[in-house]
Amino acid sequence: MQKPDLNQMWETFIKIQAEDNRIRFNLLHKDIRSKIYPLISRLKENDMINWYCFLIHDRNSGVPTSEDDKNPYFHIRFTLKKDVDPSKFQDSLPNYCVMTSKRKRRPIESIAGIDKSLLKNEEIEEAWRIIGEQSEWFLEMLNIHKEGVDIPPQQIAQFLHFYANMTQLQVR
Repeated sequence: MQKPDLNQMWETFIKIQAEDNRIRFNLLHKDIRSKIYPLISRLKENDMINWYCFLIHDRNSGVPTSEDDKNPYFHIRFTLKKDVDPSKFQDSLPNYCVMTSKRKRRPIESIAGIDKSLLKNEEIEEAWRIIGEQSEWFLEMLNIHKEGVDIPPQQIAQFLHFYANMTQLQVR
């Protein structure tokens, strides 16, 4: 995965199926496999993006929605390739992608909890690249499972254990 061009970064949001604003793992993974994976695959196949990442946020952590909207959302960021027409990109998004907009460079020049001064050349783009690779790894990890099966949380936890084992850190 390439480093993102912060001048070409866009974001969109996908509402997560939740019950009483609580995320159910089987629905979460179903949404990732049925919405995010095909979306990312299509954008890559159509040569529109060269970087992406996704996290889960709500109104209190970055979703630009109304005060009464308590829903969690997938917060998906992309960088468009330089020759991509932004309106064609927006038109290519499915209707479940909402609040799509181009990001201003200023807020994405830092990442909460990441000390840019510790990075080679102090390039925050390198940190964004790694976050994108984490997203890509997670999508691929889910996608190796059979279609239509509920993936037990313990299965995913074990894959994450192998991921975290290299650091010997206990991640909350």
